[in-house]
Amino acid sequence: MTAASDPESLPTANGVRRAFVDFFGGHGHHHEASGSLIPHDPTLLFTVAGMVQFKPYFVGEQPAPWPRAVTVQKCVRAGGKHNDLDEVGRTSRHLTFFEMLGNFSFGDYFKSEACAFAWEFVTANLGLDPERLWITVHVSDDEAEAIWRDEVGVPAERIQRLDEENYWRMADTGPCGPCSEIFWDKGPDFGEDGGPAHGGDERFIEIWNLVFMQFEQHDDGSMTSLPAPSIDTGAGLERILSVLEGVDSVWETEEFSRLLGRIGELSGVPHGSSDRTDVSQRILADHARSSTFLISDGVFPSNYDRGYVLRRIIRRAVRHAWLLGVQDPIMPELVDAVVGIMGSDYPELERNHAYVRDVLDREEARFRETLRTGLAILDDALDGVDEGGRLDGDVAFKLHDTYGFPLELTEEITAERGVEVDLEGFRVAMADQQQRARAARKEAGGTATAGDLRAVLEANGPTEFVGREEEEGDATVLFSDGGVVVLDRTPFYAESGGQIGDTGTLVSGSGTARVVDTTLALDGLHQHHVEMVDGTLEVGGVVRATIDADRRAAIRRNHTGTHLLHSALRRVLGDHVKQQGSYVGPDRLRIHFSHFEALTAEQVVAVEDLANADVLANPACRHYETTKEEAEQAGAIAFFGDKYGDLVRVLEAGPHSTELCGGTHVAALGDIGPLKIVSEGSIGSNIRRIEAVTGTAPIDRLRAAEVTLDRAADLVGVPVDDVLDGVQKRVDEVRALRRELDKWKRRVALGRADELAATAADGVVATLVDDIDRDGLRDLAMAVRDRDGVRVAILGTAPEGGGAALVAAVTPDSGLDAGALVVDAAKTIGGGGRSNPEVTMVGGKAPEHLADALEQARAAAHAG
Repeated sequence: MTAASDPESLPTANGVRRAFVDFFGGHGHHHEASGSLIPHDPTLLFTVAGMVQFKPYFVGEQPAPWPRAVTVQKCVRAGGKHNDLDEVGRTSRHLTFFEMLGNFSFGDYFKSEACAFAWEFVTANLGLDPERLWITVHVSDDEAEAIWRDEVGVPAERIQRLDEENYWRMADTGPCGPCSEIFWDKGPDFGEDGGPAHGGDERFIEIWNLVFMQFEQHDDGSMTSLPAPSIDTGAGLERILSVLEGVDSVWETEEFSRLLGRIGELSGVPHGSSDRTDVSQRILADHARSSTFLISDGVFPSNYDRGYVLRRIIRRAVRHAWLLGVQDPIMPELVDAVVGIMGSDYPELERNHAYVRDVLDREEARFRETLRTGLAILDDALDGVDEGGRLDGDVAFKLHDTYGFPLELTEEITAERGVEVDLEGFRVAMADQQQRARAARKEAGGTATAGDLRAVLEANGPTEFVGREEEEGDATVLFSDGGVVVLDRTPFYAESGGQIGDTGTLVSGSGTARVVDTTLALDGLHQHHVEMVDGTLEVGGVVRATIDADRRAAIRRNHTGTHLLHSALRRVLGDHVKQQGSYVGPDRLRIHFSHFEALTAEQVVAVEDLANADVLANPACRHYETTKEEAEQAGAIAFFGDKYGDLVRVLEAGPHSTELCGGTHVAALGDIGPLKIVSEGSIGSNIRRIEAVTGTAPIDRLRAAEVTLDRAADLVGVPVDDVLDGVQKRVDEVRALRRELDKWKRRVALGRADELAATAADGVVATLVDDIDRDGLRDLAMAVRDRDGVRVAILGTAPEGGGAALVAAVTPDSGLDAGALVVDAAKTIGGGGRSNPEVTMVGGKAPEHLADALEQARAAAHAG
């Protein structure tokens, strides 16, 4: 490897990011920020490549706003077709979270320019030796081989052809095409020669992938040409860094070394101690990064879809921490480390730091209880199983059903011991439990199974929803088990499209039930979740179904309000704004939308004003059913990622909003009443969230604000109109008094320097001080240190604002380092600080451990 072109900025991660963006920016590429890890594409769980956020441009669904772009995209491959989860920690290059450098052409340049750009950046800007670079192309791509050989100048003997390895597909359907890759030869110490096609896997490492995006793969297996041939480049940042830094694996790069070092501190096991502990530490490091970024971008641990994958990642990390002997929560500490390392490049991590920490803290705490119990049972069961044997399926099911121990975790643990899980036995035990549960429900009432509801659907068809015309009506009971009721027709709206389900009552001659929620079960079958008030609801009987009309009216106001807000946001911010999700309840509305920065106060006001102007104009709303094609011709907006049938419902909410929506809505916009935005914030990169209220709720908020304002005016003794001036005057007075008080406290404290110096033992003063702030503590420590006979002053306090503070000050001739004296003490009080050899202050959140921390520091001083 030759020297990089800019040694000041390389090979740090930030330096490579900057160099890549600057290079392609200089070649006319628009720099687009990283998209969210939650893609808008319904075929993907996570953003797996840089091109994902650009898919609508590649397939012609939307016009590209620029002819070419460059990104540094955060990616996760941990589920679905792209899944590196099981390889992490066991190879030199696999990660679940990684950063992909990408340059893109949307029908602008194609193969010749793409190959030339790649070669120039790799050889000239990164300074890699051309003699150690290899090229691969697809077996069918004569054009690409000729470009590399004849235009770029790569020797023919270092260009090889591969088959499926050089054909790229984002998923089973979607954009695809042949690709060409650049490989780095790590040298003979890493395996056989022969290039990427024939040599050792560890010797030849892929650092650059050029996808020549020419086709789109369809569900039926057919393939069509894309509107314009395009370029999608993917270059793994971590792999490039391993080459630039001259290390053998991504784990040895600077950012990972820092993270692994922190894991070594927390576990007490230095990285490199053994192969087994190294694998666990690498898994912890990778999973800390992926879980931190996923939660920051809005994924929440759950038992479904991407939330389940996140939960599995977290649980794998916690288990490997357990294997390292870590008994205390480690994930929050690793969040701190990830944010400290990567927060400057991804500011959303710093904004969401506390939230991510809290989510992981709670998730880890819950799983540690499960892990403790489950491992004990599993260890006992495995004691009697030899390597190559099988774990009884009943044991695996008991762990899963009784203790919440995931089956895949059982499989992972047993595989490490050379034991298989009897999966057929597990499935039999699962089926038996479901049969027992079904029988119990028939006796005591409960929740319907999918099989029960499928039988109802097949016999009767979907539920007839009459709730747009009726708020109550008669219906026949098709299914009832005391917990769920299915009717042939219903006025109850089932939760969908962000709108929550209706509540109300079901009354018959044999019983009365309170409907607490309504959801969709299967293909249009409404299930009413009920609490029996008295009697029973018999199958075949007629009930009077009545929704809570006031609640529904509030929901209608809020739902139509979301459409007005979406329209107003697009008019104020631009057409790039797209709704990404919503919540519509009786108390409030919430929408998630794509946008790249926080709204200013002026923009929030503008959005509110536009929405309320539509309300005041009071045009009628038109809500009708039509074909999807006719809806599109009418200009109706469909939300990217949502699925629609051939027939759709369209809502025309005034002159500015026409969108597809199957919810319930007001008859005229004036029915909404005033609309007030109550919050706006980020839930991930380029995804914002707005909450608002409508109807009487803004009036209630106004009244509450007036009461608060009146009270504030009384407290400061001024008329309401002068309350701001009155409050400011009191604040200024309080600040002045606090400054004066702090000054006197400090004088009093400094006056104690002689008294404290007199307690020195072997030149060391170590004591707790009351009634002093952090700055005063620091000044006092230095004053005590400067007294005759004192070489070390260590003082601690519990400041008035909470927490704990500890200061160490040493004389220049003491031979001691102040930071080293309090490094362990800082951990004892649950914190840390910036080390300085002469004066170091540390803070923590555990003042109850101050005395122990002080003794640790005192012992360190005497030992020194």
